[in-house]
Formats: sequence, structure tokens, C-alpha cells
Amino acid sequence: ASVTDSSAAPVAFEGTDLEGNAVTSDIFSQSRLTMVNVWATYCNPCLSEMPSLGELAAEYDTADFQVIGIVSDVLEGQDQALVESLVEQTGASYPHLLLNESIHYGLLTNVAAVPTTFFIDEDGIVLDVVIGAMKKTAWEEKINALLEGL
Repeated sequence: ASVTDSSAAPVAFEGTDLEGNAVTSDIFSQSRLTMVNVWATYCNPCLSEMPSLGELAAEYDTADFQVIGIVSDVLEGQDQALVESLVEQTGASYPHLLLNESIHYGLLTNVAAVPTTFFIDEDGIVLDVVIGAMKKTAWEEKINALLEGL
């Protein structure tokens, strides 16, 4: 059984990563499955799971799976030194995007809590949403199950 809803519209946004590179929703086409982890600098559960997310990002072939972080409480153009130091401390060495209007309306309008994690296929369709932090083994089970279904 397919979990995709054919009426779902693809996620579309444009943003900037911590290095100042433009990142658009075209990034989803680079992997069969993308995990988009929405976090905040003040969120301890977010920070505590980021080392595991960094490990997961490194363990899979990027053609199959990639991780992207979205920082929900730091706007593009704001001081991002705190974000950079948190990313470094947690070993979450995958792209992180700073919040802007495009990302907010493209993906975050229904996000009420952090962390919120979206799983998105290569066409930009949201397959699943997880609210709250999970252990690495639980993430692996979810990732592998979603990959099997693609």
C-alpha cells in the first residue's frame, strides 16, 4: 500500500545554508528520501538527537537518504554564530537552513513544536511527519521502512 497522497502538493522553498549557499526544494531530487529536521537553538531534545542525525546522514548513501536541518528560531541574515557552534558541538554535519518566509510558508506553517521531522520523497512529497525526538535505532527503523516503500 502506498503512503503517498496523490493530491499532495510538492514542498517548495528557497533558502540559504550556513555557508551562504542557495538551497531550493530541488535538493529533494538528489535522494530517494530526505529527512528534514526542524529544530531550535533553545530546544534541548532537538540538540540531544542531533549527534544521531549526524551519524545517520553519514551512514547512508546520499542517493538513497539525506538529512537537512531547518533552524526555526534564527532568521536568514541574523547572527548565526550560535547556530554554527551548536551544529559543531553536536556533530550534525549536514546542511542547515536558516528560517525565511519561503521556508516558513513552504514547510513550517503547521509546525507547532520542535523538533518536528518531515520525511520527503524525491518529488518533494511529504511521506511522514514525526513530532518529538527519537533514538537513533527508532529513526533507522523509520528510514529503512520508508526506503523500502519507495
